[in-house]
Amino acid sequence: MRKLYGTRERGFTLLELIVVIAIIGILATIAMPALKNVPRRAQESVLKTNLRTLRDVIDQHYGDKGRYPASLQALVEEGYLRKIPIDPITKSNETWIPDYEELDPDKPPAESEGGDAAQPGIIDVHSGSPLISLDGTPYKDW
Repeated sequence: MRKLYGTRERGFTLLELIVVIAIIGILATIAMPALKNVPRRAQESVLKTNLRTLRDVIDQHYGDKGRYPASLQALVEEGYLRKIPIDPITKSNETWIPDYEELDPDKPPAESEGGDAAQPGIIDVHSGSPLISLDGTPYKDW
């Protein structure tokens, strides 16, 4: 096929390509700071869900048995949980920090189902992470 003078081939000029690449670069530069904290926000969301689940299960145990569980593992053994959830910040299920109930020294603890004297039960649980969240509060205070 023969080319005729004066006809122009279709395509982009170098200047057009440079302008498009510059615009994409500017948009990427604007978006990067917003995307930097996305993984941390996801971890915080999972932590909130896991804490809510643990606290709900502790309350269910208290409602069913009339006493708080002695440990998180007791919740698994008694069928309230399949397994202890992982703390997404520490990436372990053994770093949870339980808060135990205070037993009244004037009122002796009731006997448990197994005949043992009741021991203080877990009333709340917190993350074992020493880090600070994106909103400025320590994870251990959640």
